[in-house]
Amino acid sequence: MNNYKSNGYMLVKGLYSAKELNKIKPTINAFHTKWKANNREFYQSRAINSSGITNSEYLTAQQNEFLFNLVAGNKLNKLVKQAINEPLFLNTQLFFNPVNVTQKNYWHRDMQYHLNVQEQQAALNGPDVVHCRLALEDEPGIELVPHSHKNWDTPEELNVRLAKNNKLPSDNLTTGKVIKLNAGDLLLFSANMIHRGLYGKNRLALDIIFCENAPQLTAFINAANTPSSAIANKTANPQVFFNPL
Repeated sequence: MNNYKSNGYMLVKGLYSAKELNKIKPTINAFHTKWKANNREFYQSRAINSSGITNSEYLTAQQNEFLFNLVAGNKLNKLVKQAINEPLFLNTQLFFNPVNVTQKNYWHRDMQYHLNVQEQQAALNGPDVVHCRLALEDEPGIELVPHSHKNWDTPEELNVRLAKNNKLPSDNLTTGKVIKLNAGDLLLFSANMIHRGLYGKNRLALDIIFCENAPQLTAFINAANTPSSAIANKTANPQVFFNPL
């Protein structure tokens, strides 16, 4: 049932203990506090996520090293390898509730922001990007369309996702499946699949994103997000860090 390759997602309940989360949260909260202060207008008006946590002037070298150890940890990488072959660390994102409580969520495939519709369809047969979403608090979770990492949109899905024929990206889909997340749960899901975040509660989720070793994906790896080889070699799986320079 919990098969990433066929479903496009895999949920692991309670993977990280409260004790482990208590070590992770101070670093994430330090980043989030400084990021909000530095992006006040964006945060107040429409933001739902930030990225590049390991590339930030907001964290100390020690905090960044802690995150690189989390990214390259055996617990996480054992699961990622069930999803994709030879995973490479791509980036981090932090997801939170919008300040504006009337702001609606939206169905999307991650690649729709840089590919046209024909390219999006072709990408379903190409290399994969996997989000590893670690819930730091209990939250409503995510809604996704199972198998859509390989299956192209139905007419209903396409109209909603691309806001066509009087549909909106926030409209409900008959094919959507809600995956509720509690603190410590890890959800792996394909960036190619149709999905949307669900707002509410004290939503704060850390996404660690991996990609397959393919040039069209590694082109998105920013060297500033990756550790020096000295720091990488101190982690459990240094091979996940690909330096494009």
